Amino acid sequence: MAQESTARKAARPAESGTFDAVVIGAGFAGMYMLHRLRGLGFTARVYEAGGGVGGTWYWNRYPGARCDVESLQYSFSFSEELDQDWSWSEKYSPQPEILAYANHVADRFDLRSQIVFDTRVTAATFDEQAGTWLIETDRGDKVTAKFCIMAVGCLSAPNRPAFPGMADFGGPIYHTGEWPHEGVDFTGLRVGVIGTGSSAIQSIPIIAQQASELTVFQRTATWSVPAWNERLSAEYLKEAKAHYPELRAKARARPTGFYFQFNAQPALQASEQERERLYEEAWQRGGLPFLGAFGDLLFEQAANDTIADFAREKIRGIVKDPTTAELLCPRNVFGCKRLCVDTNYFETYNLPHVKLVDVSTTPIDRFTTEGMIVDGTEYKFDAIVSATGFAAMTGSFDKIAITGRGGQTLAEKWRAGPRAYLGLASEGFPNLFMITGPGSPSVLASMIQAIEQHVDWLADCISHMRDIGAGTIEAVRDDEDAWVAHVNDVSTVSLRSTCSSWYVGANIPGRPRVFMPYIGGFPIYVQKCNEVMNSGYDGFVLQGGRNGNAPPQVRFTERWQVPLDIEVISPAAVAAKRVPVV
Repeated sequence: MAQESTARKAARPAESGTFDAVVIGAGFAGMYMLHRLRGLGFTARVYEAGGGVGGTWYWNRYPGARCDVESLQYSFSFSEELDQDWSWSEKYSPQPEILAYANHVADRFDLRSQIVFDTRVTAATFDEQAGTWLIETDRGDKVTAKFCIMAVGCLSAPNRPAFPGMADFGGPIYHTGEWPHEGVDFTGLRVGVIGTGSSAIQSIPIIAQQASELTVFQRTATWSVPAWNERLSAEYLKEAKAHYPELRAKARARPTGFYFQFNAQPALQASEQERERLYEEAWQRGGLPFLGAFGDLLFEQAANDTIADFAREKIRGIVKDPTTAELLCPRNVFGCKRLCVDTNYFETYNLPHVKLVDVSTTPIDRFTTEGMIVDGTEYKFDAIVSATGFAAMTGSFDKIAITGRGGQTLAEKWRAGPRAYLGLASEGFPNLFMITGPGSPSVLASMIQAIEQHVDWLADCISHMRDIGAGTIEAVRDDEDAWVAHVNDVSTVSLRSTCSSWYVGANIPGRPRVFMPYIGGFPIYVQKCNEVMNSGYDGFVLQGGRNGNAPPQVRFTERWQVPLDIEVISPAAVAAKRVPVV
């Protein structure tokens, strides 16, 4: 695959030219942004480091990879025809099917002609005199554009801890975020897996079916709920498609951007018997909505303790060896880190050839030619899987030298943590936009819906600038500071801010600890974006346009102007900033 990619690069001459917009990344965000730009008559170029569309789903091909939001909602909602055309086969889509869907979208809307694959953007520099961006790539391309749009993804920069002696290991080391496209056969091999996060929880049961020995190295136990995945019948799909518009509308009004059964009752107001009954019902439904069993689970420690105790008993009831079961029982807040959804993860530890090694107090010492040493013991492997996650939210920005006004780099500005107004733009970087950037709901919502809302907002903004003849748009420092402070303030209301997770960059040594996504709820965030737009882009400065900051012509954002779902968020809860999130 690497040779094929190199050959494609060698065959393409360097590109130059001028576009209205350059989009970096051809995942779901980049594809939809291109679709909107082209529909509005803007010229655009998309650069994609991979050999195809799909972003996360192009790279993440590890065994068992699948979405944790139900398929019917983890999809674009901008086209009712697309909804009716495509049929999902399972409740939770596997990676090959999601990638096939991405390719279907690219073909159906004829997007590939404006996408340059196997090309990584290396630098983006703002020309203050011309009011344009110079975009440079590893292929020698140098193109200019009025707008530079970052569609680089929130979880697309693999985190590779530098364990001592890794180069000495004689076998292959795979990272789940950059899995070989031809797949890996572990049949009869001794395999070590580092990490017990989402990709590990999905891949471990599959690897265990092939490996002769499987050893899992766990630093922090992870909360996981069964998916109860299943095939979707033709009858179910027919009924679902008949009511797709209603489902989409209800999803937009929910704090997560997707619809699920939610009980607003506080857990502490229910009797112990009632709590057990509702937890069991939610467990049997499975998936992320398990956190919707009660309304206060992420806001009251005592309430969270009740769901944590329930989940620990489930683990103890599944894992036969008491010592292993206790190691697998998390001690942190339930849902503090990203809740995982699994198929037979805990059951896998009952297999005789599967072993769990705790590295929380005695970390991996070093790699050797034959394996790894932990606490004086050498574990020998034929292959090692690094399921160590990503440099979330900002890792992909770090790979590009982004330079704004006055020679300031984005890396310098974000040294103490990312600073962006609404997660859309950062002061000092005119006409640079971010799709699901830090300070937006992004990873705390259904990603595709979060992407669509951002793209529609940006499409209306860029169209408005053309309407009034504006040259640049830039966030105002005071408004940006106020939004960053608000994002931080809201995060402290939730128990999610109490643990070391990738939400705060805790998985990357040396990273500042800042809660990066907006936890106040998707519809509340959307409401703020709408208010900013309808007030003539309050918090932004538009240069060179007629009529100042006039309200725009709304082209695409109208569908996001939905009321809050009062079944889930009462006015009192909103006022108290106690917004339930999954």
